[in-house]
Amino acid sequence: MALRNAVMAALLEGEASGYDLAKGFDASVANFWMATPQQLYRELERMEADGLVTARVVEQERRPNKRLFSLTDAGLETVRAYTAEPPARPTAIRDELMVKVQSVDAGDIEAVRSAIRERIQWSTAKLARYERLQAHLLDGRTEDEYLATAERIGPYLTLLRGISFEQDNLRWSALALNRLQQRTPAATAPIAPTTPATT
Repeated sequence: MALRNAVMAALLEGEASGYDLAKGFDASVANFWMATPQQLYRELERMEADGLVTARVVEQERRPNKRLFSLTDAGLETVRAYTAEPPARPTAIRDELMVKVQSVDAGDIEAVRSAIRERIQWSTAKLARYERLQAHLLDGRTEDEYLATAERIGPYLTLLRGISFEQDNLRWSALALNRLQQRTPAATAPIAPTTPATT
């Protein structure tokens, strides 16, 4: 999938600056597509040259002027065409931590355990961020009410996938730490499995 498809999907939310898109990618789109701000800015320039987005300049008194991008009719048509295409093969996992775990029997078991603990911290923080975004989107409604009445449900469905992914990361990490702990001579108390909130 090209980065521009993810950018166009983000612009379906409405007009946004490059800075807004970078923040939006970090807050929501990051659970399924990663991009640096520099990559986003370069892609926006290419998309503007290709007629997929248009930009207007907003003058600001105490800050540099900013450019707000929105999809053109051609951009919207490109989104429609893209969603009609059959998806590529599902992405395979490429995770360096898994390579370290695969090699643990010949490696430094404590270093691998430390890396798993770091993954737990990372996933816990991401899950908390996703759950805050979920609460913001629901705004007091039940999930069924939101899905029945929201103008767009795509962002919510992708958010649920991100939540599920981080919950699974936490479950696996607790299991892996417990099993590795059992293999060490000075094993301590087992790690309590994480039980994230269900959605």
